[in-house]
Amino acid sequence: MIFSKLDSIDQAKLKFEKGLEDFTIETEEINIIDGLDRILAQDIKSNIDIPEFNRSTKDGYAVKRSNIKQRKIIGQVNMGEKTELEITTNQAIYVPTGGMVPKGSDGIIMIEDVHKKDNVLLLNKSISFGENINFKGDEMKKGELLFSKGRKLTPSDIGTLASIGMSKIKVYKKLEFSIISTGDEIVDIDCKAINGKIRDVNKYSLSTEIERIGGKVSSSEIVKDDFELLRKATKRALELSDIVLISGGSSVGIKDYTLKVIESFDNSKVFVHGVSIKPGKPTIISKVGEKIVIGLPGHPTSSLIVFKVFIESFLNEKLNIDYGVRKMKAIIKENFENHTSRETYQLVSLEENKGDFYAIPIKGTSGMIYTLSKSHGYVIIKSKEKGLKKGEKRDVFFL
Repeated sequence: MIFSKLDSIDQAKLKFEKGLEDFTIETEEINIIDGLDRILAQDIKSNIDIPEFNRSTKDGYAVKRSNIKQRKIIGQVNMGEKTELEITTNQAIYVPTGGMVPKGSDGIIMIEDVHKKDNVLLLNKSISFGENINFKGDEMKKGELLFSKGRKLTPSDIGTLASIGMSKIKVYKKLEFSIISTGDEIVDIDCKAINGKIRDVNKYSLSTEIERIGGKVSSSEIVKDDFELLRKATKRALELSDIVLISGGSSVGIKDYTLKVIESFDNSKVFVHGVSIKPGKPTIISKVGEKIVIGLPGHPTSSLIVFKVFIESFLNEKLNIDYGVRKMKAIIKENFENHTSRETYQLVSLEENKGDFYAIPIKGTSGMIYTLSKSHGYVIIKSKEKGLKKGEKRDVFFL
């Protein structure tokens, strides 16, 4: 394949960002029960102190610290009720786990550390200030920033929102994708792959990746290597979705029609065709009107790597998504030579030995889908590097 010029990854990303700087993602209000994995479109601050009162963390007796070992029990706190009880140094009040700590108390002594007879309590040990108490605002204070715009919500985040009484939140709408798999050889997974046919892997791997990053697939279809058929399919996809992914046909071969189809639309603009990346050189980044159209390589590994490097990266920047830690340091277990001048995304598997993590380069071509299944992540080999050296520490980016 011959390309007039290959953009570096950074150049391609910059062209993508500048060309789509007006691309906007709408927001919607949803109930928190539907919020798992959604992306926040607002900062969220606590509207209350948590806990809202001094709360006991153990079943026991509220006391005021002193050297007095014998205390008089003057009452008890009921769960879910406010108490007006107040104690002095020679008194004690029973408090269940989660109950409100009465005024005057600065510690809770556990039931197993006392001896009780009638209304007299004998303390078998001394306690420290605040022992077994969560003070008002210990966990979060009113006005404190809980979650920033761009956070991908987890089950514990949903629980936190429930704890402050927030039932509705503003999130970004799920972007809608269309996937077009091209090639005379491509058949659906229910068909027999005979006489040179290949099952459509990219539809399924890309669909799950889209769902993982918070999007949804509006349509998908298989199209033969035919200009008119591909143009009609692309036109349908543009009407249904925000982002169109055309898998295959992005190179410069006789039956590679993706670029020609994109350019056939009056309001189209191609920003990138050909990137100095391995795998994934025949990548197309473009727009038709306000819709994003990406030409992906047909090989499964290439397709997913390009999706992560460009599309996922673009959306992360656009939405300021915080995924937390997505990489780790690992020791390269064996030498690996890089035989290209392109920046290489080398798949690796991870293994642990005596507390250290080792990265093992996975050998295989971009057309081998099982290499992805065996991989835990990838190591980036820069264009000027000759490969990976055994024993060196490198960043492993999770898939």
